[in-house]
Amino acid sequence: MQDSIVLYPSPGIGHLIGMVEFGRFLLHHYPSFSITILITTPPTNLGSTAPYIRHISTKTPSIIIHHLPIISLPPSSTLLLEILHLNNPNVHHILNTISLTTNIRAFIIDFFCTPALDVATSLNIPTYYFFPSGGAGLAVLLHFPIIHNTTTKSFIDLNTHIYFPGVPPIPASDMPEPLLDRTSSPYQYFLDMATHMQKSKGIIVNTFEALEARAIKAISDGICIPNGPTPPVYAIGPLIADNYQTGGADDDAAKCLTWLNSQPSRSVIFLSFGSLGLFSAAQLKEIAIGLENSGHRFLWVLRSPPTEDTSKHLEVPPDPILNLDDLLPEGFMERTKDRGLVVQSWAPQIAVLSRESVGAFVTHCGWNSVLEAVCAGVPMIGWPLYAEQRMNRVFLLEEMKLAIPMDDSKDGFVSSTEVEKRVRQMMDSEEGKALRERVMVMRDAAMAAKSEGGSSRVGLAKLAESWNRY
Repeated sequence: MQDSIVLYPSPGIGHLIGMVEFGRFLLHHYPSFSITILITTPPTNLGSTAPYIRHISTKTPSIIIHHLPIISLPPSSTLLLEILHLNNPNVHHILNTISLTTNIRAFIIDFFCTPALDVATSLNIPTYYFFPSGGAGLAVLLHFPIIHNTTTKSFIDLNTHIYFPGVPPIPASDMPEPLLDRTSSPYQYFLDMATHMQKSKGIIVNTFEALEARAIKAISDGICIPNGPTPPVYAIGPLIADNYQTGGADDDAAKCLTWLNSQPSRSVIFLSFGSLGLFSAAQLKEIAIGLENSGHRFLWVLRSPPTEDTSKHLEVPPDPILNLDDLLPEGFMERTKDRGLVVQSWAPQIAVLSRESVGAFVTHCGWNSVLEAVCAGVPMIGWPLYAEQRMNRVFLLEEMKLAIPMDDSKDGFVSSTEVEKRVRQMMDSEEGKALRERVMVMRDAAMAAKSEGGSSRVGLAKLAESWNRY
């Protein structure tokens, strides 16, 4: 009977990519395994995953893609966590079916898919977690129950720094959004999730030791969970997609890349904020003014502002064809046409970052984007928007030293003066030069980690070896 590995990612594109790329990495080095990926249809538009799934099916046809039945929710409910809980009967059924013809060596779940842990346990299937963010974020999550038990106030009410093993002190206000209010249901879910992760056979994290050595050591040494056993941790990254078509048209991609190829080396600021990154019309104007006043070249991926019926940063609205002349300051497009390019909704980010002309990346600090920038050797200007991104920025600035911040006001607004200041700081100063040199060193370390004898290859071998024990 063939050995199989079943992967169960969360449906958002940011969670899906890392786990699927892990499956491809595993299959490349251990082709005897059969790999099945369970795909969930999300309750809201979290960014289209269909192009990526089609790409995987074409690129790696030996991976079996299984789409779970669509879950119906009451009209008032759009909770992803509720979907994943209600998925359990479907997950139970497919695991049972797969086990009739293969020996399931491991069931690997995204940390949002914690409800499925009980399903796998009932079937006596070894379950591992996949953590799609970095080692520092994992150290925070594993130690989170300790912090919860030693405090009584919500993070949102604390004007102090929070201390976790292996990571820099984190301002309480920069903790991930679901953790800010201890009376909320997402807070309780994350607390339960952190506790359940301790019961798994191991945790796979999308990072590499050279990037986050201190955090990985703190977890592995058991410091993050002082009152119980720590599952083995496997740093097996960077796991990023290759150049695939995530959206937009071929001519849009060609336009971006052709323009970049005509620009001087390390001269272009690239601005892109992920599939959920939305700004108000007022904020877009401030960005435009700051870019124009900086005097530097730029490639800006601009999404339409959120509408009244779209929750900012929480789902992707349909993107209409924008009239940029109306949306941006009067005359901006004409005045900057010789040194700037504004593209609507989408650009081939991995291909863009790999271009010689790109000198810096203004990013929302989503972990996939961070790893893509590291692998391309591009320093970052951190402008976090939601989820754990403010915390990621702390790690980028204080621990990895691969970025500078884009400072915002209490309501999240960033002035044109700040945009101009940070662009100039990155492109014109000695500090920016030092960041560029440091990220190039880390780029080489990322390549080495996945090469023969590298830390991530060693981690993968240890993980595969652990499956022989079950």
